[in-house]
Order: sequence, then C-alpha cells, then structure tokens
Amino acid sequence: MGQKVIIAPSARGDLHDIVQEIAHDAPGRAVNFGNALLDRAEQAGIFPRSGRVVPEFGRDDVRELIHDPIRIIYRLRPDDAVEVIRFWHAKRGTPET
Repeated sequence: MGQKVIIAPSARGDLHDIVQEIAHDAPGRAVNFGNALLDRAEQAGIFPRSGRVVPEFGRDDVRELIHDPIRIIYRLRPDDAVEVIRFWHAKRGTPET
C-alpha cells in the first residue's frame, strides 16, 4: 500500500481519448491498454519518486513514468498524494499541464 493516486480531470480526458482511438480498430485491446495505463499509474503511488523528473518542466515534484508510447505525468502533492495530471502520447510533442 502506497500513497493515494488521484487521476486529474485532464488525465481522465486523455485516457478516454486514448482508449477511444484504439477502440476504432481493436475494442478489446483498447480496454486492456487503458487498464494497463491505470495499473502503471498506480505504481507511482507505491514508488512516488521512481519516475524521472519531466525534462520540459525541470521540477522535482513533476515526474513521469513511461508506458510506451504514453508518458504518464504526475505531481507529488504536499498532502502525500500522487496526482496523475496527463496521459500524454509521445507523438503529441511537449506535454501541457
């Protein structure tokens, strides 16, 4: 059991878009991939500092895990929760917060 993981509205929207895009061609794979992204995000709650600092932001409290080709960008909150702020596809360029 680790820190609480919160999925921000921006990340929920990203996840929805990713799953919908995959579902056009492979509905079963879309669900599996979405669940795999959520599982990977939960790892940030267990090992909050395991992700690297997001280079574009250079802040110690904003980190990322990779689930190729998705960057799972999360923030370490002062209340000891981990907030996933984006599920960002690598082809989209620089992530937005």
